[in-house]
Amino acid sequence: MSRQAPDQLQQPTRRPGQLGKRGAFLAAASVLALVLWSSGAPSTLYPSYAAQWDLAPVVMTSVFATYPLALIVVLPLFGNLSDLYGRRLVMIGGVTLIALSTLLFAFAPNVGFLFAGRALQGIGSGLAMGAATVSLIENNPRISPRFASTTATVATATGLTLALFVSGLMAQYAPLPLMLSYLVLLVLAIATTAALLLTPGDRPAVRQPWRPQSPKVPRGIRMSFLIATLSVALAYSMGAIFLSLGAHMIAQFAQTDNRAVVGSLLASSSVAICLTALLAGRVSARSQVWAGAILTVVSLALMVGASTFGSSALFLSWCLVGGSAYSLAFTGGLGLINSVAPAHHRGATLSLLYLVAYFFQAVTAIGVGALATSGTLSTAVLVAAAILTGLCLLVVVLLQISTRFSPQTASAVNA
Repeated sequence: MSRQAPDQLQQPTRRPGQLGKRGAFLAAASVLALVLWSSGAPSTLYPSYAAQWDLAPVVMTSVFATYPLALIVVLPLFGNLSDLYGRRLVMIGGVTLIALSTLLFAFAPNVGFLFAGRALQGIGSGLAMGAATVSLIENNPRISPRFASTTATVATATGLTLALFVSGLMAQYAPLPLMLSYLVLLVLAIATTAALLLTPGDRPAVRQPWRPQSPKVPRGIRMSFLIATLSVALAYSMGAIFLSLGAHMIAQFAQTDNRAVVGSLLASSSVAICLTALLAGRVSARSQVWAGAILTVVSLALMVGASTFGSSALFLSWCLVGGSAYSLAFTGGLGLINSVAPAHHRGATLSLLYLVAYFFQAVTAIGVGALATSGTLSTAVLVAAAILTGLCLLVVVLLQISTRFSPQTASAVNA
């Protein structure tokens, strides 16, 4: 995302009753938590939708894939809106779209409403997530920039954990199982909007005309970009399987239809993401990419084993190891690209990285769903594991090549 120079941004003025810089920081963190809550809210309910409307697996995974596909459209076109109109206004707009999506899910009479809801979630998340991330950096109450990135990781992991756990618990034990969790999300969205309205305004004093961003990769860092992008794409592809088919897999192979159990198992993965990010904060980007690729292979083996033997213990192991692998692959990839991308091209470079990663996520979700529909879920799991294992090996090989023959990359990935 491109950013204006500090002297071009209007300095926020604090009025009586308004939140200060720390309040704006916490409000931005709550936006990130809400974004991930909305993303994960339908995951434990996909089997219920499939049973109610007699939907094939490919339909449900396509519903999931609508989210990253919407982000693919939003990121290059509107990723710089917060630079033009202020972080607060764009966050409010994104949260409003997420709130509207909850109504489509809560009162959905057919699967078309799920597609529309996921599209609104994707658009709203694409707007809110970028603006909230920049707001965290700009309102960081600590001197260390690491505090902002750690807060972002904790906020997103917390939002996803609560989404999976709460939606599973409500689907199992509360009335209106396909409605209540979305109404809770709606209340949270309203509360987040109220908090944002209490933060100081931050519209730029000088506003430039809007134009689409132009994602590109500067010369000299293309090998690093390829490694970083594949590492993040690997994490997103694993996330696609986990969030789109995880509940189906646990219900079918572990032979449990208890949504609370399913939600708890899925939530354990996001807990692992958070803990791994906190523990590996000082580990080099190179080591994180390596460890992420290796742990992903281990998690894929656990996924196949859990599907073969129908063991809840293996599913829990898959969730925990897969969460750690996701955290390392994602954080390592971002750390690598941030260390080599020139500051004035960083926004465009990151936009392209995310575009490719979200494309991988959408293709993985739809592809696995198509395999499960035309064949069996076991076959889909085996094919996905084989392809993603090949991607892990490619990441390792490229990292080894770049370390040997590119001094710039070798220096960066060890930073």
